[in-house]
Amino acid sequence: MKPAVLESYARRQVPRYTSYPTAAQFTAQVGPEQIAAWGSELAPDARLSLYFHVPFCRSMCWYCGCHTKATRKDAPLIAYGQTLERELASAAMAFGNGARGPRPVVSIHWGGGTPSLLPAEVFQSVVEAMHESFRLSPDAEHAMELDPRTIDDALVGSLKHAGVNRVSLGVQDFTPRVQAAIGRIQPYELVSAAVRRLAAAGLVDMNFDLIYGLPLQTRSDLLRSIDLSVSLAPTRIALFGYAHVPWFKSHQRMIKEAMLPGVTERLEMAEAAAERLKSLGYEMIGIDHFARQDDALAVAARNGTLRRNFQGYTSDPADVVIGLGASSISSFPQGFAQNSPATAEWARAVDAGRFATVRGVATTQEDRMRAALIEALMCRLQVDVAVVVRQHGFDPSALGDWRQRIDGLVNDGLATRNGDLVTVTEDARAFARIVASVFDAYLAVEGRKHSVAV
Repeated sequence: MKPAVLESYARRQVPRYTSYPTAAQFTAQVGPEQIAAWGSELAPDARLSLYFHVPFCRSMCWYCGCHTKATRKDAPLIAYGQTLERELASAAMAFGNGARGPRPVVSIHWGGGTPSLLPAEVFQSVVEAMHESFRLSPDAEHAMELDPRTIDDALVGSLKHAGVNRVSLGVQDFTPRVQAAIGRIQPYELVSAAVRRLAAAGLVDMNFDLIYGLPLQTRSDLLRSIDLSVSLAPTRIALFGYAHVPWFKSHQRMIKEAMLPGVTERLEMAEAAAERLKSLGYEMIGIDHFARQDDALAVAARNGTLRRNFQGYTSDPADVVIGLGASSISSFPQGFAQNSPATAEWARAVDAGRFATVRGVATTQEDRMRAALIEALMCRLQVDVAVVVRQHGFDPSALGDWRQRIDGLVNDGLATRNGDLVTVTEDARAFARIVASVFDAYLAVEGRKHSVAV
């Protein structure tokens, strides 16, 4: 592709497609009654995944795009954990399986924020409530996101006791000046010590999150951070492009746009990082994940079971995701539902015995068809459009001029089309979101800002 064409596409704003329809289509038309109805309609053999959102950190990192807030005290964390227990009990009643007993849970994920800030006794109490409310599958993945700066022996022991078997560490970049520019100081030696503690306890299934496009970051900084990360032997690395959205996250105003790499630099960083990771033995998964050959994500990518949800790429086989905590999102076959992002409002709803749902979207059959097309391109970089469309009861003509739009991308080198088989070219893997957006019926009319494509 010509440099001008690359830069034009890299500047384009498109959703990350962790769902379809995306959160931009969520409205107040979906509330507590809707999620209760969806729960009552679940198939008898439906498998669940639990997502716990803990929106607290000890301090705010300026690059962060998550729903979280800073607290130096434990009191809000204790109250939050107690409310999570009550929400678990309500969810178990609403999404149970009648006389069949609790539904199986095949995956648990703790996100935030920094979920490991929950005091040990509070965390263990929530875990016990989870076991009382649901039936955990013996091979369930139990994952938690961790801040390396807060990992000590007591925390590691608590995680092990709770059955956590995968951890994700926010590394971002090891360069001191970059860390200073994003308000997150954590030297390599600190992260290395955290990794040693986790590995000594048997927590060796480990993810690292790295970010490119950070303020003052160079290509050399990123490659050095990759080399240092790989020296600590994570089984999985997520490489995200920094999304500068100060209109959405006001603390990002601490980062001046003049300090950020330009579009061409970002693209060069992404490409160089991918090549370095592949040369170091990691398989590229989708658009921004890398995994060792024996990691569950790499296995899922090879056997065609890789999926995409609000946590990104996953091997989670669940039919339903139950979101617990403020701002968390539940995913049902019938649609998506999000809890109130305001912690106090969420807690009031739970304490009153109600779902805390404040918005969402009920999906149509056409939405589900388009979602399948988009997920296939995001996960497998290829989709037979006619096959998927007909599987959902439609004719390809329902997609309008999709061939013409795809062919425009073909001419620019982003994809190939053989009849109705669309493939993202290997060189344009980073632009898969743009190819997938061809099948997004909402993008052209929503008028909403998204993150840049690369």
